[in-house]
Amino acid sequence: MMKNVIVTGATRGLGLAICARLLAVPDYRIIAIGRSPSEEFSALCVEHAENLIFRPYDLADLAGIAALVQSITREFGPLYALVNNAAVGLDGLLATQHASEISRALRVNLESPILLTKYACRTMLTRGEGRIVNVSSIIASTGFNGLSVYAASKAGLEGFTRSLSRELGRAKITVNCVAPGYMETDMTAGLQGEKLNSIRRRAPLGLPRPADVAGAVAYLLSSEASMATGTVITVDGGSTA
Repeated sequence: MMKNVIVTGATRGLGLAICARLLAVPDYRIIAIGRSPSEEFSALCVEHAENLIFRPYDLADLAGIAALVQSITREFGPLYALVNNAAVGLDGLLATQHASEISRALRVNLESPILLTKYACRTMLTRGEGRIVNVSSIIASTGFNGLSVYAASKAGLEGFTRSLSRELGRAKITVNCVAPGYMETDMTAGLQGEKLNSIRRRAPLGLPRPADVAGAVAYLLSSEASMATGTVITVDGGSTA
């Protein structure tokens, strides 16, 4: 029997790497959510036509999330796992940021994962098991100049994870976070010069690849992680050691 796994922010960067890694598990069916497919994601869909399904959606639209989950479960059945990966970066001094930009970042990074989890966990309760993985960031605990709103959204996600793990634990549903360090993805493409060099110097193992973080996600979804819940796994090349 196929296990249905929703991955958000799935069409590029870390989300794409997560999809590629999970497709190596024979009984996973991946329902990938994103605004638009990238060329790399489209190629992956062709290669895995039966096990990778794309659902276009902008997670800033909170009002439609319940219907989105309902349509997925109606078509494919109960969910086994949810990976809340979608996020938007917001770089700059808080005093200069538009209120609309702040609102969108909080909707996508914090409110949409909470609502997706609300509706997804209902179907997991019918199965009597489930996995929820929220993708946070080391910025949630370290902070970073110019990323105050992003840090707030990710810190909120970690607090949500810890509390929800207690709510759902008796139903055999685990809730965990993965906190990546800086990676070479679209979200860090704007960093350059000394700012980027200083980040690289902090990581004795070097900057992690998206595939490294995807491996941690795959572990948390597996049966080997059945006793891990309410925790944050950091994958940052040692930069916060």
